[in-house]
Amino acid sequence: MTTAHGARTGTDALHATGFPEDEVRARARTGTAAVFPPAHAYGHALFGAGSADGSSGAHAGSADPLDRARLVPPVFMPQRLEKLIELGREPVHDDVDLRTRIGGFASPLPLFLSAFGSTRAGSGDLAVAASVQAGRLGIPMVLGENMVPVHGYAAPSDGTVPALAARIRAYTDASDGTSGGVVVQQSTEDADAEVWNLLYSDPALRQLVDSGRLGFELKIGQGAKPGLGGMTVVDRAAADRLSDAFTVRDVFGQAAPARLRCATPGTFTEEIVRQQVRFMRNNFPRARVWVKLPPGRDVAPAARTAWQAGADAVTIDGAEGGTGWAPRAFLDQVGLPLAECLRRIGPPEGCLLVTGRFHEGGRTVRALALGARAAGLGRAALLAVDEDPEHGLVRLADSIALECRLLISALGTYTPSALTADDVWWPDGPTATAHPQAVGAPHSAPAYADSPDPLTPVGAAPGRPSLPHRVGGPA
Repeated sequence: MTTAHGARTGTDALHATGFPEDEVRARARTGTAAVFPPAHAYGHALFGAGSADGSSGAHAGSADPLDRARLVPPVFMPQRLEKLIELGREPVHDDVDLRTRIGGFASPLPLFLSAFGSTRAGSGDLAVAASVQAGRLGIPMVLGENMVPVHGYAAPSDGTVPALAARIRAYTDASDGTSGGVVVQQSTEDADAEVWNLLYSDPALRQLVDSGRLGFELKIGQGAKPGLGGMTVVDRAAADRLSDAFTVRDVFGQAAPARLRCATPGTFTEEIVRQQVRFMRNNFPRARVWVKLPPGRDVAPAARTAWQAGADAVTIDGAEGGTGWAPRAFLDQVGLPLAECLRRIGPPEGCLLVTGRFHEGGRTVRALALGARAAGLGRAALLAVDEDPEHGLVRLADSIALECRLLISALGTYTPSALTADDVWWPDGPTATAHPQAVGAPHSAPAYADSPDPLTPVGAAPGRPSLPHRVGGPA
């Protein structure tokens, strides 16, 4: 592996087995140049299907249904004609407008930075570097669960800045003050620590609140380990320190210095989710409300419940999603693929966000065509900043943006919201088409309307729910 721009090497380097790490690192180094074959090959090589080494397309033999699907441009393009008339010239890919609203936040790209929690990879220098570059890009950033219970919130006596505060400061210092936003997850242990109350009342975050760029995400689950809470590996000293807040178990052997730290997954029913979303809207009226769902078999009614309760965004983390630590059996054997989640949801009732194995434009555009508003960068973002802490994520995002413009324009449209499920072909046959429609029903684009304004409470203000998974701490 070639290193550049201060990338870490050897045992210090970050790795992602089973993920197209080399491709991500190449994009982090060369940016938009990685979208094409090497320029020096022009005039000396002929290209066709199977030529794009390292891509995640159908030719790569991926078992992921969303990777095996193909984008299928039409022959007749009435929207291109409309654009031609509007511009007074033939439109090109540069005319594609990728600007969108992601869960109530303005974003120049249909991308956001996925949640990194309290794992070692997700709460250290790499996460801070990713926060800086996400702020520069103007895309929303999600901060993962359990950061305050593990790392604290107030500055310690040695003057260091806790992980959560460091990431928020890095993002806001790099941002333009108008684009993007910061979304903070909360788990059961976070609720015990009253994380959302701390953030919402912190004078240091007043600018985020006043500009409408602070959000809270209720984490119901994740793709890498549906039904389980967060897990990390800690040493014995940390295990003793965290044992009051977390379940700590010896699973690596009594003589091993490592211990397994487990967070509780929380308990949810339809009514619990409905009440918690309403509680968030009423108790934090100036914060955007997001809900993160695992790839469960009832993902469609769960998403609908969250939207109808007033969530500004619902994030679906497909079974392809990554994590810092999980049992082996969960990584390959548990949860629905993201493509199946999208098929079950169909045209979304609100802002739908997706995560799980995103690192290039093809998968991103297919997800957008199937109803998603934006795709999250998780492992890809960490690998990119590991390759280049100053510019890696920006270059990765630039390469994805160029591919998105090329692909969307090739489909005869000029905004992501104009894409439809007709733009996607499934090699397994028409029965696998996402967004099934009634026979004879006209095709229409998926709904993209934002959720109701979070400044307006939904329904009567409920009292603090007495639930296993508390939200927001004491009212």
